[in-house]
Amino acid sequence: MKKIFFSFPIALFLSFFSFSQKKQLTIDDAVIGAYKTMYAHQLYQTNWRTASQFTYIKNNQLFQQSIANANEQNVLNVQDIIKITNDTNLKKIKTFPDYEWESENILWIKAYNKFFQIDVKEKKLLSKIFCPDTAENFDLNITKKMVAYTIKNNLFVITSEGNTIILGSDTTEGITYGKSVHRNEFGINKGTFWSNTGNFMAFYRMDETMVTNYPLVDINTRIATTKNIRYPMAGMKSHEVTIGIYNNNNGKIIYLKTGEPKEQYLTNISWSLDDKYILVAVLNREQNHLKMNVYNPETGEFIKTLFEEKNEKYVEPLTPAVFINNTQFLWQSQRDGYNHFYLYNLEGNLIKQITNGNWVVTKYLGIDSKKQWIYFAAAFPTALERNIMKANLKTGEIKRISQEEGSHEAIFNKDFNYWIDRYESIKNPFMYKLLNNEGKLVRIVQDSNNTLKDYELATLEIVTIKAADGKTDLYGRIIKPSDFDSKKKYPLILYVYGGPHAQLVQNEWLGGAALWDYYMAQKGYIVATLDNRGSAYRGFDFESCIHRQMGINEAEDQMEFIKYLIKQGYIDENRIGVYGWSYGGFMTLTLMTRYPEVFKVGVAGGPVTDWKYYEIMYGERYMDTPQENPEGYEKTSLLNSTKNLKGKVLIIHGYMDDVVVLQHSLAFIENCIKNGILLDFFIYPNHTHNVRGKDRIHLMKKVSEYFLLNIKP
Repeated sequence: MKKIFFSFPIALFLSFFSFSQKKQLTIDDAVIGAYKTMYAHQLYQTNWRTASQFTYIKNNQLFQQSIANANEQNVLNVQDIIKITNDTNLKKIKTFPDYEWESENILWIKAYNKFFQIDVKEKKLLSKIFCPDTAENFDLNITKKMVAYTIKNNLFVITSEGNTIILGSDTTEGITYGKSVHRNEFGINKGTFWSNTGNFMAFYRMDETMVTNYPLVDINTRIATTKNIRYPMAGMKSHEVTIGIYNNNNGKIIYLKTGEPKEQYLTNISWSLDDKYILVAVLNREQNHLKMNVYNPETGEFIKTLFEEKNEKYVEPLTPAVFINNTQFLWQSQRDGYNHFYLYNLEGNLIKQITNGNWVVTKYLGIDSKKQWIYFAAAFPTALERNIMKANLKTGEIKRISQEEGSHEAIFNKDFNYWIDRYESIKNPFMYKLLNNEGKLVRIVQDSNNTLKDYELATLEIVTIKAADGKTDLYGRIIKPSDFDSKKKYPLILYVYGGPHAQLVQNEWLGGAALWDYYMAQKGYIVATLDNRGSAYRGFDFESCIHRQMGINEAEDQMEFIKYLIKQGYIDENRIGVYGWSYGGFMTLTLMTRYPEVFKVGVAGGPVTDWKYYEIMYGERYMDTPQENPEGYEKTSLLNSTKNLKGKVLIIHGYMDDVVVLQHSLAFIENCIKNGILLDFFIYPNHTHNVRGKDRIHLMKKVSEYFLLNIKP
């Protein structure tokens, strides 16, 4: 077991900025207050106005710089918008709204449900689109000056002339148009998809009428009322999805002939550059066989399957195909064990694999079509990093163009010869830099501004340990009190998530930790976190080891971390606690029931307690169905192990949780009652899966108090 290349005391770093670090974090600071301060000096919505000018929001105004000139110019502020639009209702705007450049001087602004096209040079309103007050899920088509939106379950398009077109309207409860489907899995986060020219728009239609209603209870009426949601539990009936195509030229709507079976996943919709074809990654319900299908958007006819992907565990498409010309596209796949780019043509021929290696592509950033370089972000050279890379389509050469160790986010100009780098690391708060496409620094746009310099923060180190398999490296984060004494014994709080699609430990400011971790360290705890096998950005084998047995390998890895921490000599073995939410809540109860002699206290938020109660899309990917994997469901069910509980346990759940339904916690509590096990339970009556807003301070006070009462520093 070894420490990796950086182990940095944050408190020491802060001393470089201030010699009087006496301010202590309050719980309000740790949850909301200090975050507002910490992010106050960031640049928001950075965009390129032209190939040589970029804009950003700072201090509630839109500013501009150029590549050649660092002088900051004000482009627009909220008062300008109100004056130009002559809309007094916009006086309610507290922050600069979302914006998008159409051309050098033409800007689109979205304020509430209104869209404004503004000439910023002439300070003139060119057009406006007003959507109804009840509208949601907006999708602006700049080319055609149209906005798609939904009201309840129906889909509409409105033009700049104010004409409204109904694309999907059905009074049947359980049928929706234009919204995200498949419970937001497979990278799906919206329900409408404009084509490149704006001549077509694809949209989802979802039929959930065959899915069982699940009751949520609304207590805000005098007599509580039932709010039903459609919730397809693992092994039960799923919903059926189709894809409609609206033809903007003739006003007609057709549906793609995606065929049988109806229970399939229609994912990752993409358009060819000339709008002649629409691609859909069609995945079977078993999630082990993908077909990349191409369709005719004018007729809906199936043309051909371009390629297929199979895996005995699962195939998980997360990003659409990206066309680089009219006949070729990039596809991201884990087929070789790590997420990489593959170049295909519309005949279905694999031209070549573009990237390769034991690292993961995390985001496609664009292509310089003239020089044939694609730009992307990657977890490279380790999963702790996020670096900006480029790969040449012709030669296969791969270059890293971000220089410093840490986490980089890039926004390239249209010519891909310059980019803005939003950079952070354990040693550096947020910094914005202007660089060329070789990574050479042009200038610092905004330097690091340590807004936490007045706080006496804890110290942080990142360590590497071996997983329970004895060979796989795992990354952990340890936060210690600023006055840490290696001769003392400290209580430990293990903060855990542990599931797919998440990484908690990273080389970024604060190490990826929440300020609450530092607050509890300030109170006298060691707060530690490990990314176990099953978590993200380490390749398919690393993540998929949880298949059909969620919680088993994860818990064993977390115990290796506990052993490592105890071996350091500063942990009180009689004061070890664990806290997590969602999958982390599941892991909290798993650790509490599997290792009751180790964990003396646990707080489980929104926990899964039996995977048979969880939804199909996520649950069946990792566990298969209860019918196919009865042993796995039985083995991982926490309802079977409540009798093992010995420590103090607090379960917290949102009463309106539509992700991990309340039945999970109630079933666990019922089993505790049957086994004579005492535990604590707390409900947030009006919250769903997460407790947000000002109530989050209440939540974290509750969590903090539970540890302070049961494993005192």
